[in-house]
Amino acid sequence: MSRLAELIQELCPDGVEILSLSEVAHYAKSRIDASEVNEDTYVGVGNLLQNKQGKTVASSVPTSGAVIAFNCGDILIGNIRPYLKKIWLADCDGGTNGDVLTVQINELEKLMPKFLYYVLSSDQFFLYDMQNSKGAKMPRGSKEAVMKYSVPVPPLEVQSEIVRILDNFTELTAELTTELAARQKQYSYYRNHLLSFNSEIPFVKLGDFCDLLTGFPFDSSQFVNQGICLMRGMNIKRGILEFNDDIDRYWENSNGLERFLLEDGDIVISMDGSLVGKSYGMVRQDNLPLLLVQRVTRIRTEKANIRYVYHYIASGSFTCYVEKKKTGGAIPHISLKDIANFSIPLPELDVQNRLVDILDNFDAICSDLNIGLPAEIEARTKQYEYYRDKLLTFKEK
Repeated sequence: MSRLAELIQELCPDGVEILSLSEVAHYAKSRIDASEVNEDTYVGVGNLLQNKQGKTVASSVPTSGAVIAFNCGDILIGNIRPYLKKIWLADCDGGTNGDVLTVQINELEKLMPKFLYYVLSSDQFFLYDMQNSKGAKMPRGSKEAVMKYSVPVPPLEVQSEIVRILDNFTELTAELTTELAARQKQYSYYRNHLLSFNSEIPFVKLGDFCDLLTGFPFDSSQFVNQGICLMRGMNIKRGILEFNDDIDRYWENSNGLERFLLEDGDIVISMDGSLVGKSYGMVRQDNLPLLLVQRVTRIRTEKANIRYVYHYIASGSFTCYVEKKKTGGAIPHISLKDIANFSIPLPELDVQNRLVDILDNFDAICSDLNIGLPAEIEARTKQYEYYRDKLLTFKEK
């Protein structure tokens, strides 16, 4: 019998208390002056990370007035768009705002912060939070409903053992993630090395061998709930095309807009925003159909291996080029002419093909969820979620 099973049999064989969150915790009410927080200790909904990844340094901090105080051990939950699953177990004291729910435990002698964090970081909680949220475009969680969420409260010894087991899972996943990051850095080094050529290889402007097109100026007032998804700048991350209910917009059909339909293998580049030069991706068959929106450039060619072109853009050379070309101001941007004038080394097609084979293999090792470390991380994450749900399910006394 496992240590946990022994503890349950010994301390709570007939089940445990299932209480509402309001019976074991409350929302923080104390306030502190904004001058007492900095970018490390201020936590707004913007610097809580999606998918339960904690927080990052705040990009902006209030300079006047008061902020809600939180303490080490409090649980902070993003209350805007609950489906983003933003949650953090505070490891310091600091300040936050009304867009973040700050949950403070009533009696630490009865409930461990880490145990409650694991309860509230479950997918069941965020599903419950979303089901009780209000608003369509930017749903906001219900503070009252959150306080009605059911929390199992086993004896402290049982809580501690569950926390130990789940911590082991998360630590292993963190180790694998660190190893993957090191491998990705190694991949970037070899990619850049493979894409470095001597002076005998000609550099050719994209506009001289590629078909470049910017998108159509769709009228946002005519967006529909279903139809053809629009490829907008906010769908384009660094090497990733992201689609979700929050950012996707649709057009009824492609009648008269056929030239703006994207194809499998098209490269798309966002031309605006703080990440201009870093926001690019490649369209896959399972992304289609898609319509190209203005301020996004589509690159297509039959005169080179399009994946070779993509790998060179992703190598960092394009980002460095854009840093010199982009306009200043609140929203940096580049022009179609800037993209067309970007030059890449263009060896013979058979050389391009061999390089693509090598780089695609490297890329798969670092990102394909079906093989290697990404697959193991994915498997460990699913295993963790399975056991977390099992470990946090109790018979009610």
